Amino acid sequence: MPTATVLEEQCEECSQSVTADRLVTLVEGDRWCGDCARFCEGCAAPTRHTSHTVDDTYLCARCLLGWHRCERCDLFTEDLVSVVSGPQVCSSCSQHYDLCSDCGDRTDFTYTVDGGDEVCSDCRNDSYHYCSDCELLVPTCDSRCEECARGSDDYRVHDYYYRPNPVFYGDGPLFLGLELELITPTSTFTDAVDLAVEHLGGLGYLKEDGSIRPNGFEMVTHPMSWDYARADFPWRLLNKLRLLGCRTNASVGIHVHVSRTGFTSPAHIYRWLKFVYRNESQVCTLARRRGSEWAEFSPQAREAAVEFAKGSTAGFGRYQAINVYPEHTFELRIFASSLAPRQVKAALGFAAASVEYTRTLTAADIARRRGWEWSAFCTWLTTRPEYSDLLTELQELACAC
Repeated sequence: MPTATVLEEQCEECSQSVTADRLVTLVEGDRWCGDCARFCEGCAAPTRHTSHTVDDTYLCARCLLGWHRCERCDLFTEDLVSVVSGPQVCSSCSQHYDLCSDCGDRTDFTYTVDGGDEVCSDCRNDSYHYCSDCELLVPTCDSRCEECARGSDDYRVHDYYYRPNPVFYGDGPLFLGLELELITPTSTFTDAVDLAVEHLGGLGYLKEDGSIRPNGFEMVTHPMSWDYARADFPWRLLNKLRLLGCRTNASVGIHVHVSRTGFTSPAHIYRWLKFVYRNESQVCTLARRRGSEWAEFSPQAREAAVEFAKGSTAGFGRYQAINVYPEHTFELRIFASSLAPRQVKAALGFAAASVEYTRTLTAADIARRRGWEWSAFCTWLTTRPEYSDLLTELQELACAC
């Protein structure tokens, strides 16, 4: 009796010879063995390649007809959301972008307009222009913002959205802007305003802030170099305000703006961001508060450091330890407020010192001298007397090692 002949064919992927019944015809038309083929979780058909979707499934090209790749997470989705001045993303990723108060679209960047709303670039270009007296955006039908229209020069405590043109004090490239929130007794509020306006002069101004209860204001300076701040900020003002009964508590803070032009490159920005985030515990000790709802050290923001260094401001909101939203600055929001001069100097000093420390930090410093570590930073401080107040504060807090 003749022996049956078993026909063999080659897998077009691995070239292995197999019996015909072990080959499958792919969606793409090729004949592959079962070991090489992948199987679509939608139609169960064999295929060369499956793609991951937002539903956590793996589908073949035929099932993905009409689907789109999210430009943020790289997963496939049936529906894309267009972000104004940004990418096209899936519904889940769209939650990382802010909503425009006018059109309701998601946007990669927002502009503050008169009244406090945040709008996208399309609405800003179509419906707003600058107040004729200041830099605040107002509807095109208005020539001035509400504060300027009512004669803001008569108001020494400006509203929260007041943003005059910056005046730079000292020599750059690095400039620091101080925002110090304080609480005042009702009985001495006017005296405190008189005192602050007199001592600040042209260096700064006062603003309202709804988070300060029951009464108080925010002292804001124009951009200063660190050397200028040390020598010419009216430090005695802080003690005089304390003697008037002004105080601080856990509800108020110090914010320090660091000029983006003070960094030499995106790599420098990345080193600075990474240094601050890697040393969260010590930074919070210096800041005298942690876990603040107004200045979160979120893992998501830390993971986005590379994108932030390249200029991205997408997602996570401004209530982060480092607020990346401002166009010209990074805002360190971590510090508890204080009327003690050394503590305020330490806040400004840390902002300046951390930028300068990471300016020349090299791969060799990191690998051989543990450059990321707080102890290396503190050792660096000991050789720079301009940061003596910062170093003394760290020693008082047992945080200088």
